[in-house]
Amino acid sequence: MHTFVHGEAEWGVASPRRPSRVAGVTMAGFRVRDLDALRMVPHPAVTLLLEFGAGAPVLDGAAGRRHLGSIVAGPGFGSGGAVWARGENVECVQVRLSPVIARAVLGVSPAELDGTVVMLDDLWGREASRIRERLAGTPSWEERFALTDALLARRYEARAPADPEVAWAWERIVGDHGLVRVDGLAEEVGWSRKRLWSRFRSQLGLRPKQAVKLVRFDHAAHRLVAGEGAARVAADAGYADQSHLHRDVMAYTGVTPTGVAGEPFLAVDHLAWPGRQPRA
Repeated sequence: MHTFVHGEAEWGVASPRRPSRVAGVTMAGFRVRDLDALRMVPHPAVTLLLEFGAGAPVLDGAAGRRHLGSIVAGPGFGSGGAVWARGENVECVQVRLSPVIARAVLGVSPAELDGTVVMLDDLWGREASRIRERLAGTPSWEERFALTDALLARRYEARAPADPEVAWAWERIVGDHGLVRVDGLAEEVGWSRKRLWSRFRSQLGLRPKQAVKLVRFDHAAHRLVAGEGAARVAADAGYADQSHLHRDVMAYTGVTPTGVAGEPFLAVDHLAWPGRQPRA
């Protein structure tokens, strides 16, 4: 386990030695004695948080709602910068699910999450409690990752993932960091625009243009965290100009590009998700 220090905050961070058996699954482990007001920055994945520690994370949303325990959040969750996490003695496995496989793993489409957060108990019932108990009784992070991976693989194998055409369109958007002509995607998969847009939204929880915008923001935000200047990031990431980048970052996070570069949620990625380094 590595130590992540950001200001006065100190977290324990673990990542698995082996990749998941399920393509589209990545995970990290966190141990935080005092989690103080962590802004949730939108990410182009479905987030599954499996908590098992003595304490429990609390999410404060714009509507003042608070969620305790294990949760699921749709892609883009936290847009506007109005969702914060906090808690004491928090231990959890955080899983990032590609929207392409999220329906198979969760049992519901990301569209049903609609960018919000749902208690895992409400989706999985007793199975959510069982996985919490098993994680709490498992002595090492590597064993916890293996246990989580086995659970996800079993659930994934029992259901169909997204349509191949929808999956291809998503991977194209992600692979190009959002620098893709949306109107050309339907033609490339041989579908009508209406059909692709409908299937994409119903299966992944985002419209294609929303997906492009979120993926582009995520790539730009990580380059800002890596120390690149806003002008260069704006030019390389496909924004019309630096003002366009500024507006997009503000819309997603509630802070400026300079401010987002210091967000712990993003700054910890080099430890938690070591393969997730920004590329130009």
